[in-house]
Amino acid sequence: MKLKVTVNGINYDIDVEVEEPDVQLGTIVIGGTGSAPVVPTTASMSGASANAVTAPLAGSVARVLVEEGQEIKAGEVLLVLEAMKMETEITAPKDGTVARILVEKGTPVQAGEGLVELD
Repeated sequence: MKLKVTVNGINYDIDVEVEEPDVQLGTIVIGGTGSAPVVPTTASMSGASANAVTAPLAGSVARVLVEEGQEIKAGEVLLVLEAMKMETEITAPKDGTVARILVEKGTPVQAGEGLVELD
């Protein structure tokens, strides 16, 4: 039997050996209470432009250290993310100008979410 599994947005085709050939697999929910029917949902977040600096991990914005229109150099710290009481500095990948700041202090972000757009 072939299964299609998506993990972190990447699709995988998996071959599975089934001992009982007439078994049909449905939705698998881990951590549900079982008291209410489970309705599958989809999560979404806005896509980041090609010029966006993205979050490498999920967390919240602790500090924003740049302003729109500011000239920046490669390696300059743009903002600081906090996750599990640890801070991660997000740096500019190249020289440029800050076109837009997409987050503010306290904003929760997911890995891959756009933080700052550069020109």
